[in-house]
Amino acid sequence: MLKSKTFLKKTRAGGVMKIVREHYLRDDIGCGAPGCATCGGAHEGPALEPQPQDPASSLCPQPHYLLPDTNVLLHQIVSAWRPGTWASVASSLRLPGSLETYVEQEQGENANDRNDRAIRVAAKWYNEHLKKMSADNQLQVIFITNDRKNKEKAIEEGIPAFTCEEYVKSLTANPELIDRLACLSEEENEIESGKIIFSEHLPLSKLQQGIKSGTYLQGTFRASRENYLEATVWIHGDNEENKEVILQGLKHLNRAIHEDIVAVELLAKSQWVAPSSVVLHDEGQNEEDVEKEEERERMLKTAVSEKMLKPTGRVVGIIKRNWRPYCGMLSKSDIKESRRHLFTPADKRIPRIRIETRQASTLEGRRIIVAIDGWPRNSRYPNGHFVRNLGDVGEKETETEVLLLEHDVPHQPFSQAVLSFLPKMPWSITEKDMKNREDLRHLCICSVDPPGCTDIDDALHCRELENGNLEVGVHIADVSHFIRPGNALDQESARRGTTVYLCEKRIDMVPELLSSNLCSLKCDVDRLAFSCIWEMNHNAEILKTKFTKSVINSKASLTYAEAQLRIDSANMNDDITTSLRGLNKLAKILKKGRIEKGALTLSSPEVRFHMDSETHDPIDLQTKELRETNSMVEEFMLLANISVAKKIHEEFSEHALLRKHPAPPPSNYEILVKAARSRNLEIKTDTAKSLAESLDRAESPTFPYLNTLLRILATRCMMQAVYFCSGMDNDFYHYGLASPIYTHFTSPIRRYADVIVHRLLAVAIGADCTYPELTDKHKLADICKNLNFRHKMAQYAQRASVAFHTQLFFKSKGIVSEEAYILFVRKNAIVVLIPKYGLEGTVFFEEKDKSNPQLIYDDEIPSLKIEDTVFHVFDKVKVKIMLDSSNLQHQKIRMSLVEPQIPGISIPTDTSNMDLNGPKKKKMKLGK
Repeated sequence: MLKSKTFLKKTRAGGVMKIVREHYLRDDIGCGAPGCATCGGAHEGPALEPQPQDPASSLCPQPHYLLPDTNVLLHQIVSAWRPGTWASVASSLRLPGSLETYVEQEQGENANDRNDRAIRVAAKWYNEHLKKMSADNQLQVIFITNDRKNKEKAIEEGIPAFTCEEYVKSLTANPELIDRLACLSEEENEIESGKIIFSEHLPLSKLQQGIKSGTYLQGTFRASRENYLEATVWIHGDNEENKEVILQGLKHLNRAIHEDIVAVELLAKSQWVAPSSVVLHDEGQNEEDVEKEEERERMLKTAVSEKMLKPTGRVVGIIKRNWRPYCGMLSKSDIKESRRHLFTPADKRIPRIRIETRQASTLEGRRIIVAIDGWPRNSRYPNGHFVRNLGDVGEKETETEVLLLEHDVPHQPFSQAVLSFLPKMPWSITEKDMKNREDLRHLCICSVDPPGCTDIDDALHCRELENGNLEVGVHIADVSHFIRPGNALDQESARRGTTVYLCEKRIDMVPELLSSNLCSLKCDVDRLAFSCIWEMNHNAEILKTKFTKSVINSKASLTYAEAQLRIDSANMNDDITTSLRGLNKLAKILKKGRIEKGALTLSSPEVRFHMDSETHDPIDLQTKELRETNSMVEEFMLLANISVAKKIHEEFSEHALLRKHPAPPPSNYEILVKAARSRNLEIKTDTAKSLAESLDRAESPTFPYLNTLLRILATRCMMQAVYFCSGMDNDFYHYGLASPIYTHFTSPIRRYADVIVHRLLAVAIGADCTYPELTDKHKLADICKNLNFRHKMAQYAQRASVAFHTQLFFKSKGIVSEEAYILFVRKNAIVVLIPKYGLEGTVFFEEKDKSNPQLIYDDEIPSLKIEDTVFHVFDKVKVKIMLDSSNLQHQKIRMSLVEPQIPGISIPTDTSNMDLNGPKKKKMKLGK
């Protein structure tokens, strides 16, 4: 049956538009109950259970289905109700769109009231319908709503109705479910007699008016990891004057949580502050700690020059909450029998959360998930509820699950829908596959990768041509041949965006059949590839460039060490070794040319764990050794990426997927310039070339590690490289590579960006056909946004994995003393780097409940004076390293000063085996 409604609407141009809304009502939709004689047993989609499990409800002892309203589902969806406890939730209870249950909006009735009435009509229809199934049938539908008026109307209409809390409390066999109830409002769970701490958030209408008029600024709230009383707001739009606004103090943070979209009001310039150098972690255990916050906030203030002051503001309202379920641990209350406890998130940017639970003893010492419900004005912390128990703290499986969840890394097994698009095994290259493809199996191609690599994306070859020139090829796995646009495999790969490499686990972007088998360019098997082939002269100048789909057969899968041995060996002159030597020679010329153009050579300490073969615990920790062959492979990957970027931009000027690296603002370099100046060195930062040349000149004969430290510091000054669509941006420049254009082509097994680039290049050379989304710049921009997020999260997850395995290493190793260099000085601490382990940590000079030394911090130099000892950036110190397990919420590597000796600060040690050159008093000098 068709129902229609016609009305007239005035357009912006002043015309009149006739609008007809049609509703097609069906009379052939079954109720979903098996064996229903009225419906003839017909139903579409999932059926209802024939006999719901008895949930042991004291309110509804007979078997029943549940019909929650929309708001109940929205509030409780995150709580992951245990299957079987709720007899049937709305996902399996289908509302029939039939004549009997269709509801039209009445005159004067708003949309919410109409929806409430529609659900009540459906509940009533189900109850009456189920009675017709059999005379002795006692099945009924229970309506769950937290809306008081909706519940009252349901009861008046003869529908059994309860609030969510009433129903859950009636489940006597599952009392723990009460912990999972979300608070309905911020006011509901306010602390009794608690004084108002925060100012009221303005309503959205006022915020929008204020943003439009310029009174307020809209941006993303970014909490600090190092200081819980400080945050920044990254302003949206083109507001160059106030791109970043600092917030300091609880009241100015005003209940905003990391990643919330907020409205801020700028303070008067006389109230502007500089970013704090204090390291402050929230160690409060009770609500009364708010009395001490003002004392802590005074620590943030420091006398600084006017040029250090930054735009400062306060949060006046929340535009959009970006809460998610948080992993962490329960901080059990000291009050016996208390149900109210604090939850400490694993992410230090998230405040503690107040929850009520009856399972505190069970949950103590375990990783759990908690959801935030609201943050009342009179509560020091937000309110939330328990969601799920992950497992014991410290267990590898539990901690890995935590870091994957915390960094939003999709890691569920691939679904059957995704796997259905994989090739059927056994697989082989067919005649159809060879269409538009060149046979390069005769070439002496090899791959060079880290040890243990199974997802081999790239392989190389170099040979001399008859005309005396050289032919160099970069051959990349043809992943786009197997992943076709728009199917479930493509959608899942796009969602994941990147492969995530943890210390002993890999979260693949594509199923293993592709990543480690059919796409991996292993030796001695035929593989499909996408080849970029250059003709070069012996000066590495490109004479011709060719792109082609190909079939290759790699002659060797080498590690960097194995390839280096071949190049260096006087006894090896086979085709593979000759090819490697030619590649290495050309790579050195290419690198020299890049550096002359201004490309940066930066440094970042990377570590490698050696795992016990049985326990898989780390037994050794070393910094990664880089060889010439690492640089050799890198140079040709960079060259291929640049060549492909030029080609796809030539063909698709408006929708090429490119990668850029923005130049850092001058303020980013302040710490680097100051640190170098303290060593009587000058670092110029006006261009990438001047920075590169300055870093090359910054050498010290007595301190060879100084240059590495400067490059590590320079890396911290850089902006994040990002993907973008060429039609949505004008600035293509890659600052770090000093390249006017760049993309990613060389790793399609582990990066979805490369899959898109392969598709663009295939269309450009006529090897594949296009599809609508590929030439839609707005769709590409959305893909880029997700890829940038996924890559950032993957980096953070990898760092978290390294940090956890470092803890495991030092847990078994015990206390060790090592030489370190100061990377940063803070108001109350120094941040040091231990070259032996590539490990970074903080040495604090103030401790809670202890008398602390006099600290004099100078931000201009920068330096920190403690008693008679002055610490500068890059000073050499000796520290004691141990695992601090005193706080199970955040086990951490603790570092304490050993040398120089400062009474009351340094840890006494046997100095007979120490070799630290540097005075104990006044100004520290560099060790030799």
